[in-house]
Amino acid sequence: MAKPWTPSSWRAAEARQLPAWPDPARAAAVEAEMRSYPPLVFAGEARDLKARLADVAAGRAFLLQGGDCAESFAEFHPNTIRDTFRVILQMAVTLTFASHMPVVKVGRMAGQFAKPRSADMEEQGGVALPSYRGDIVNDIGFDAEARTPDPERQKRAYMQAAATLNLLRALATGGYANLHQVHKWNLDFMARSPWAERYAEVATRIGEALAFMEACGISPETVPQLKGTEFYTSHEALLLGYEEAMTRQDSLTGDWVDTSAHFLWIGDRTRFPGSAHVEFLRGVLNPIGIKCGPSLTPDDLLRLIDTLNPANEPGRLTLISRFGADRVEAHLPALIRAVKREGRHVVWSCDPMHGNTIKSASGLKTRPFERILAEVRQVFAVHRAEGTHAGGIHIEMTGQNVTECTGGAIAVTDETLADRYHTHCDPRLNASQALELAFLLAEELAEARRARPAAAA
Repeated sequence: MAKPWTPSSWRAAEARQLPAWPDPARAAAVEAEMRSYPPLVFAGEARDLKARLADVAAGRAFLLQGGDCAESFAEFHPNTIRDTFRVILQMAVTLTFASHMPVVKVGRMAGQFAKPRSADMEEQGGVALPSYRGDIVNDIGFDAEARTPDPERQKRAYMQAAATLNLLRALATGGYANLHQVHKWNLDFMARSPWAERYAEVATRIGEALAFMEACGISPETVPQLKGTEFYTSHEALLLGYEEAMTRQDSLTGDWVDTSAHFLWIGDRTRFPGSAHVEFLRGVLNPIGIKCGPSLTPDDLLRLIDTLNPANEPGRLTLISRFGADRVEAHLPALIRAVKREGRHVVWSCDPMHGNTIKSASGLKTRPFERILAEVRQVFAVHRAEGTHAGGIHIEMTGQNVTECTGGAIAVTDETLADRYHTHCDPRLNASQALELAFLLAEELAEARRARPAAAA
């Protein structure tokens, strides 16, 4: 029998990666105030996403999840939001065209502020200060005032998330996502990429198909799906006081929903036995994810699945593998076999970013594009060998022309990394690299599609 759950029952469990607020009473007052704030998302939207993810689990759709490593207060701008949304649209169109399946679009946006750290303290020049834990907690500047955790920052994060969501909803339903606009979604700096020409070819073929459909009486006016799209938000549910403050009871069903985002995930550092993060997320209706790294054993994974999805509900749970290109074959097959043997309904997604972070010769963190691509290909190959399917991709990316990950068709080198290295935390794919990954991923999906009839026969 599971213990009774409440939005605050996590407080009796072991909580890691939470900030040490200098004034706990002040932090409690902020959380109490935020309980009266309007929800950012709604229970019905979370259920809709769960239904879409059930299709992914069954192999009838594909999950595309991407966005910032860590959203920042300083870089908050409508153009930044629009450009990331635009690249996700481009990637989704490319993947849909290749796979003949709908793509479920989930942004790491409107709430991805908190970051786990490998150490509580950071030292520079003999000075030790609290580690930067994301703009929702403290500032990236290295001085005592900036690094002091400030609970009031949670209010600013909420307001920025609300404004971001407002723009995303307008972009998704206000005509910007109209499929007739696919030719206009390119970014100026992407024109130099050889993949821009490939995308233009896809856009042309889509335009021809739409013209044919319109001649048959099928247009955005008669089929609303052609002029808008569904777009969901997600973040790591790390700052549990904030997540509890945003948790509401659905007036129609009595279910609890975390209204800070549609989709929430548990990170590799917070999924241990007895985790407060696991305890909190087991009680909300949102679809949730688990980051699955090299330290996760098959038995531990099955225990997590039983805790987080005891009813084995399709679409409830997404397993996000993140091993590194050189460790996929050593770890992923055993997890797949255990889940398959026990008949658990899950979405298998691939995070090819976090296991492939290295230090460049210049000392900057980077992620080589060839290693990112190698992990994706290995994950697809392992799933084919195990008779399962890779259902999604989870990437850190931006619509900006940054130089943070090396490689790609427009080669970012160690020498050019510092040109536009703007991330607040981990390196992100730029728009050109993200689109290139989508085309290479599309080849894997097309191959899987071609293999399906033969497998069925």
